[in-house]
Amino acid sequence: MSSPASELPGLAVIGGGPAGLMAAETARAAGIEVDLFEAKGSVGRKFLIAGKGGLNLTHAEPMPGFARRYGAREVEVTAWLRDFGADELREWARGLGVDTYVGTSDRVFPLDRKAAPLLRGWVRRLKDQGVRFHVQHRWLGWDDDGALRFDTAEGERGFRAGVTVLALGGGSWPQLGSDGAWVPALQAQGVDVAPLVPSNCGFDVGWSEHFASRHAGAPIKPVIARWHDADGHEHALQGECVATATGIEGSLVYALSVPLREAIAREGPATLWLDLVPGRDLARLHRELAKPRNGRSLSEHLRRQAGVDGVKAALLREVLEPAALADVARLAATLKRLPLRLLRPRPMDEAISTGGGVRLEALDADLMAKARPGVFCAGEMLDWEAPTGGYLLTACFASGLRAGRAAARWLQAG
Repeated sequence: MSSPASELPGLAVIGGGPAGLMAAETARAAGIEVDLFEAKGSVGRKFLIAGKGGLNLTHAEPMPGFARRYGAREVEVTAWLRDFGADELREWARGLGVDTYVGTSDRVFPLDRKAAPLLRGWVRRLKDQGVRFHVQHRWLGWDDDGALRFDTAEGERGFRAGVTVLALGGGSWPQLGSDGAWVPALQAQGVDVAPLVPSNCGFDVGWSEHFASRHAGAPIKPVIARWHDADGHEHALQGECVATATGIEGSLVYALSVPLREAIAREGPATLWLDLVPGRDLARLHRELAKPRNGRSLSEHLRRQAGVDGVKAALLREVLEPAALADVARLAATLKRLPLRLLRPRPMDEAISTGGGVRLEALDADLMAKARPGVFCAGEMLDWEAPTGGYLLTACFASGLRAGRAAARWLQAG
């Protein structure tokens, strides 16, 4: 038996990640009473994990290149970024006493690279501003009278609010609260939700036991990856990846996870070609490999003439039969275009983020659900994707600001 619903006259924000916290801050600044609910014992857990190796807060890439990182949702996310983009995010952090710098590859970090001081300062400021925090409140949906339902340590509790912002995350970090359990509750309300899928993820290749046992964890760098889009056009991107026990992962693979995942969904296993020696063209490589070996092993010859050893040499043996390794032309061509057959994305709970979620077509421009007026959605639970590098966090902040601002207007207009 649930307890009677508490009357909350203002905004209920459900989810304590960056999008939810930003929605709470924005609405509170507009004079709205705000109660924030979090399923776990503290807020910002995924934010802290994201900053474990150095908090990549945003990216210094200028527009319109920045906006293009959101792919099919470029137009919609650009509208969010006009109100709160990379520059505004850096200025906001400065307001919390956290200065930032532009690092390698134009990624933006706090000077101390840590997430915890920024999160502590933010939560402290929100509490000082009057935001009420309710942890260990797992959202269950709505009751028949429209009150919010929460599972708590004391049993089910109900809450009423004038307006609600949902910022419940995707499905890639169940241990931190982003488990996608919210999907049925919204679908039951007529909100269109695209299936959640892994994004910024690794892929299975199906290595031999010999390769997997000896090279799992080995970096493969530098390489140029090539792949085909749905229209058959080839694209290329240089970067680094890592061999795993089952396949490949790493920043280069994450950047390609959307087209690779979509290719597998369309056609079954997809091919990714790796140029293992991007500093040499095919003609030069052929000349170098054609030099006499003078009794040296193939491994030593590859190392001396092409700078190929370790995991890169092992990849050759993984895709070429022994006879082909003795064919200089075939060997050179494979080094420049080594085919990897990608079988499937890794499971969603291993992914950095997810695609799918509440379709933007189910929301108005202010991120309010058309099927549920007064309910706004923000953050990774929305149907958009972006690569790592600060783009994910920036759009989460920006969508939270938009939802919080619109929720405040909704209350003030009512």
